[in-house]
Amino acid sequence: MATRRVAALTGAALLLGIAGAARSAERLGIGRPATEAEIAAWNINIDRDGQKLPPGSGSVAQGRAVFEAHCASCHGSRGEGGIGDRLVGGQGTLATAKPIKTVGSFWPYAPTLFDYIRRAMPLNAPQSLSADEVYAVSAYLLRLNGLVSDETILDAKSLAAIRMPNRDGFVPDPRPDVRP
Repeated sequence: MATRRVAALTGAALLLGIAGAARSAERLGIGRPATEAEIAAWNINIDRDGQKLPPGSGSVAQGRAVFEAHCASCHGSRGEGGIGDRLVGGQGTLATAKPIKTVGSFWPYAPTLFDYIRRAMPLNAPQSLSADEVYAVSAYLLRLNGLVSDETILDAKSLAAIRMPNRDGFVPDPRPDVRP
């Protein structure tokens, strides 16, 4: 009971602090509302069904080159892991005592791979890869996981059509979808 009371008081203090900081910033003339262009530049999310995937395409072969240049130093030359997460393997391990969560074993939707790579990778330069490069790296990673062939060229339509092995491994969110 006491823990709940402390948590509630801490939350209330945090909200009051944020509101107070916003009023102080306004009063002191610092900060400004984001412009529509600034918001649009960060509004790059891709839905799990692939809606909002940008134009472009990339092959497994192109992806290998991009991966070697921008990803292998952290994730290993074949996605086996290093200072960055392991990206390959792990199929059939999720129900074991030591699950290996990788692109090929854990991720339920292929378009979220594109979203994550574009938004957050490479770690030292997020959002620096072109759409074509992100499609290519996605193709390469899916190839390393045995989910596409060497000849695969991904674009918005083909990436969204890939059925990931763990597609049915998650419990659906029962809340109503309130996205615009």
